[in-house]
Amino acid sequence: MFEVKLKNGKRFSCDSGSTIFEAAKASGILLEHSCLTARCRSCVVRVLEGETEDRVEELVLSDEEKSEKYTLSCNAIPKSNISLDAEDLGDVIIYEKKIFPTKIKTIDKVTDTIAKVTLRFPPTAKFNYTSGQYVNLIKGNIKRSYSIANKPSEKNLTVDFLIKNYENGLMSNYWFEGAKENDLIRLEGPLGSFFYRESETKNIIFLATGTGIAPVKAILEEMDSSHEKYAQKNIYVIVGTRYEEEFLWSPDVESMGLNITFIPVLSRPNEQWKGEKGYVQDILMKQEIDLKNAQVYACGSNSMIEDARELLIKNSLNKNAFYSDAFICTN
Repeated sequence: MFEVKLKNGKRFSCDSGSTIFEAAKASGILLEHSCLTARCRSCVVRVLEGETEDRVEELVLSDEEKSEKYTLSCNAIPKSNISLDAEDLGDVIIYEKKIFPTKIKTIDKVTDTIAKVTLRFPPTAKFNYTSGQYVNLIKGNIKRSYSIANKPSEKNLTVDFLIKNYENGLMSNYWFEGAKENDLIRLEGPLGSFFYRESETKNIIFLATGTGIAPVKAILEEMDSSHEKYAQKNIYVIVGTRYEEEFLWSPDVESMGLNITFIPVLSRPNEQWKGEKGYVQDILMKQEIDLKNAQVYACGSNSMIEDARELLIKNSLNKNAFYSDAFICTN
């Protein structure tokens, strides 16, 4: 049994068969995380003292990061007492993961490749979550992860999802070829730690590509419901797609009580497009925002997240002020 120490002084024990994340959770301490399969970077931590080994081979960290003793808490098993340059999620309420029966209330094709799905719970269900989290949806023996696209309501009887059609995807085939109203879908959640962190930071930046707008939409709806708290915040929402018809949602800047700057970006614009062109992280840099006084929340393709992380940290963003949820394709 080894001791794990966090930089805020919290400690917990970890046996030789458990990962850092598993042991922390068993001790009532929750660390940053998302996929929990060593395929994203949400749980990356730096080992200040001690040694760890990987449970499975990971392809996320660079050789330089590994040489500087960065590891993934969902994959790293302590081989000695260790000290981490990481903190837990503090007083954020994390709801227990459960499996619920749901049924499809509506399913609408937003574009040729995107569907909006609304699931409804039984009246007696008590599903609680934090805006920005995701769930696993289970149909038969197929399980896939999707971010919730709406903020919690008083009774949480429905949840919305924006679902992309991936070529040769087993779950995609169901959503776009076989799904119909009243189909039974099991829902497992809530999951993940992609949600807004209260802070004194002046600038709050959201970067999203494709269906990555879903958790951003939920977070902004939640913030708008108590917008007085954010009166002194500058909020930037930079959303990228390939074509204009692929924009799935945009904040109603006029009616929302938040100080929002919304910037749509196209990577494959037509001649009529007069807005920004290229990649969301590059468009962010054009805004000349004080990144030393900023938080960044990025959701979408893994390549966007990795490029944005590297670019923004090089330009003065605190590495602990970058929060992400990468969408990882699974057949």
